[in-house]
Amino acid sequence: MSFDKVAIIGLGLLGGSIGLAVAQHLPGVLTTGYDSDPAVRRRAAERGLVGTVCDSAAEAAADADLVILCVPVGAMGEAARALAGSLRDGALVSDVGSSKQSITRALAEALPGRAVIPAHPVAGTEHSGPDAGFAALFHHRWCILTPPEDADPALVGGLAKFWRALGATVEVMDAEHHDRVLAVTSHIPHLIAYTIVGTASDLEEVTRGEVIKYSAGGFRDFTRIAASDPTMWRDVFLNNREAVLEMLDRFLTDLAHMREAIRAGDGESMFELFTRTRAIRRSIIELGQDDARPDFGRADHG
Repeated sequence: MSFDKVAIIGLGLLGGSIGLAVAQHLPGVLTTGYDSDPAVRRRAAERGLVGTVCDSAAEAAADADLVILCVPVGAMGEAARALAGSLRDGALVSDVGSSKQSITRALAEALPGRAVIPAHPVAGTEHSGPDAGFAALFHHRWCILTPPEDADPALVGGLAKFWRALGATVEVMDAEHHDRVLAVTSHIPHLIAYTIVGTASDLEEVTRGEVIKYSAGGFRDFTRIAASDPTMWRDVFLNNREAVLEMLDRFLTDLAHMREAIRAGDGESMFELFTRTRAIRRSIIELGQDDARPDFGRADHG
């Protein structure tokens, strides 16, 4: 199964990138879009993020085969309700959020009896807004589908085919497993980055200017992650609370062990951990999920 008309609700980084990727990889597919911010709608029209920028979510979703909600996790239910009355029979509703259990519940409540298959393209940058999108965002990145147990296999297959056409590699798993995996691979790293950058900016014995001036590679890369959209990440932590807390407790236990190793001068334990984590980095590169060049391929190694 394929989709002839795709509606994109939310025209920031992910929504805009989907629109541009469809235009590049699926030129025969019509796209419509809507964003609640009039300034974003104007800029989306200027950039041609979708074929038609509409004045309401209901207008964008009318006659669409596939509607993709690209709004913050906490706004999914409201966005779905706004277009519920305009969905045609047989339309599929999906999303791009990174907390699948809460989104599954919100969309089921907002769209009873409708076909809903949540999805999460594991792709993005620290930038947001309609100027941040680009067609190649999903190339060689994972897109995880978390269909409910009663989902139509044809619709699941059609959505998987759609994401593969945009350059993604598709994986299917249940929502609970997704949330636990992403808590440790994405959510906790973001929480650590936000916290360590906040700690550095709060230190009284050094000035903020020194923190910026002398940023070494590690801290600089934390600041990249910590520059991500505050609204989106606030909603992620609120909506994936249980999995995040579970993984955070595990991390804090491991951090306490490392603190004790440092205090005790236990170099053997430190070396063992660092060796193990170095191997994980190499595995990520082997899977094509990052750049193997020094300093992530940056031209400036300073």
